[in-house]
Amino acid sequence: MSIISSHNMLKKAQAEQYAVPAFNIHNLETMQVVIETVAELQSPVILAGTPGTYSYAGTENIIAIAQALAKKHRIPFAVHLDHHEDYADIVNKIHQGVRSVMIDGSHHSFEENIAIVKRVVDYAHRYDVSVEAELGRLGGVEDDLVVDAKDALYTSPTQAAEFIERTGIDSLAVAIGTAHGLYKSEPKLDFDRLAEIRKTVAIPLVLHGASGLSQQDVQTCIARGICKVNVATELKIAFSDALKDYMNQHPDANDPRHYMQPAKQAMKEIVTKIIHTCGCAGKL
Repeated sequence: MSIISSHNMLKKAQAEQYAVPAFNIHNLETMQVVIETVAELQSPVILAGTPGTYSYAGTENIIAIAQALAKKHRIPFAVHLDHHEDYADIVNKIHQGVRSVMIDGSHHSFEENIAIVKRVVDYAHRYDVSVEAELGRLGGVEDDLVVDAKDALYTSPTQAAEFIERTGIDSLAVAIGTAHGLYKSEPKLDFDRLAEIRKTVAIPLVLHGASGLSQQDVQTCIARGICKVNVATELKIAFSDALKDYMNQHPDANDPRHYMQPAKQAMKEIVTKIIHTCGCAGKL
């Protein structure tokens, strides 16, 4: 088995009305946790890394570990570029073996976003690399925002259709009220907007900022068209909290083969929970 594009797995999820989780990884241990868990549950999965993760671990190391895990567990999965912005960097990582890319031009104007994304799509599709882009900007929403300001932050259904047609992307990350990181208060998701986007466009839709959302909210999003769910912060907190607890209880611990185990187990519990929430167990 090998590293694959996310295109077909997301189209399958869309057709069968479940979602594929994209788990942000950082090192050997976090990659092991995700792949060992999805192998047990027979779930499709996307390993996602930000530019900082690839800089920290090394793209060549991430690809090599991913290939070894795919071969050992005999499962295909995608290795994904999460929130990448630099064209040359994306091209370099494609040539190193990445087959799934998110080009983030969401902080630019609509026309600039289209131009940035189209350039990446034109290159990536030559190598059977799937491309995700984002329209709208994630962030908390204040109750007193007027409609025009809200629309500027959230994804417009009509703009989404034009954006997809002009860029040729494979999946679209939508802004419906989620935010990166954990929520300081209960998020207010615009499910009606999501349903309208789903009626307007045909490609798979992506939910960023799922850490801290309730199971009900995530499943409502899936029912209204989300096919990929991104989880990052929740994994990091579980891993680091368990590691800190172990080190506090065992101050003389010095063997990572031992002190990493409770951290990996805590992260595995979150990965398992998200897989069941997404309804993708047994869908490999």
